[in-house]
Amino acid sequence: MYCSHQTAFGKILRRILFFFGLTAFVLAVSLPQAEAAQRKRHVVKISKSTIVAKRKVSKTFGVVKRRSVLRAEAVPLRLSFGQIAGLHGAHDSLDLKSSVALVIDQDTSEVLFSKNDKAVLPIASLTKLMTGLVLSEARLPMNEVITISQADVDTEKGSSSRLKVGTELSRGELLHLALMSSENRAAHALGRSYPGGLPVFVGLMNAKARLIGMNDTNYVEPTGLSSKNQSSARDLAKLVNVAYGDPILRELTTSPAHQVAVGNQTLQYNNTNRLVKNPSWDIGLQKTGYITEAGQCLVMQVKVAGRKVIMVFLDSAGKLSRLGDAERVRRWVESIPAGTSALAGAVKGEKISSSH
Repeated sequence: MYCSHQTAFGKILRRILFFFGLTAFVLAVSLPQAEAAQRKRHVVKISKSTIVAKRKVSKTFGVVKRRSVLRAEAVPLRLSFGQIAGLHGAHDSLDLKSSVALVIDQDTSEVLFSKNDKAVLPIASLTKLMTGLVLSEARLPMNEVITISQADVDTEKGSSSRLKVGTELSRGELLHLALMSSENRAAHALGRSYPGGLPVFVGLMNAKARLIGMNDTNYVEPTGLSSKNQSSARDLAKLVNVAYGDPILRELTTSPAHQVAVGNQTLQYNNTNRLVKNPSWDIGLQKTGYITEAGQCLVMQVKVAGRKVIMVFLDSAGKLSRLGDAERVRRWVESIPAGTSALAGAVKGEKISSSH
């Protein structure tokens, strides 16, 4: 009996040992595989995250790159004719920002200040001063109604206008807007509606220029949008001198603001030269101008310290710099002692003559 119990116990013990041994074997084999599988899943997850991250980064940089290229293409670097010619490298005693400047005594024609005054450059809307002079001297009826047509729309620069095609205004109103606010469609309509048409009108502009001694000047249209409208500071000083003798041009170029009725609405227009509203300035005639090729331009007839002065500024870099140059010149002229002619950048005693 003792023997049978011992035999049974031994069988149970062997089964227990076999079970534990088998369990240990299974664990020994399965655990490394499970760990390897876990590591593999982790690596795959990291790889996917990295790929997604790389895609996001690539996409981000791609967008930025494309936008940068678009910005560069949308805003190309364009220089004025004066910058291309290197005129801005010329320094002067007044530290003017305009590459071309001329200041003369209107009564004596004596040159007080000059800087690149013989350079021939695009003159932008300074053109409209000759447009106004030719039209004023033609003595056409100012109350005649002119209709803005598709032909007056700017195809040169694509500039906008509040005078829509079909707008009807009198010749006098169009002249006012052209000289005061530099309205391009108004100026073009004035030339187009001239007896004989635009070619005749432009021909008269050039003929008038020759008549008053503007030998470096050429006009191809009446607005100044074309860079082929060119002149020199010396020629423009002659134009200002002649135009100042016309009371209509004096009045309209120095008008601070004007309203016109167009259909059911009233349009408010302001002078492009803020100095006309400045009580410290005594301006008899003025005109501003700007296209990229010409830079910022300004001509004025002013009275400074009891002295009639003509100022011409061409190719100024910056919208307000031409006005800043005018302020500098005015202060300089005011500092000149009475009875003397302190010349700056000019040949002493040099005079500019005009025939008209």
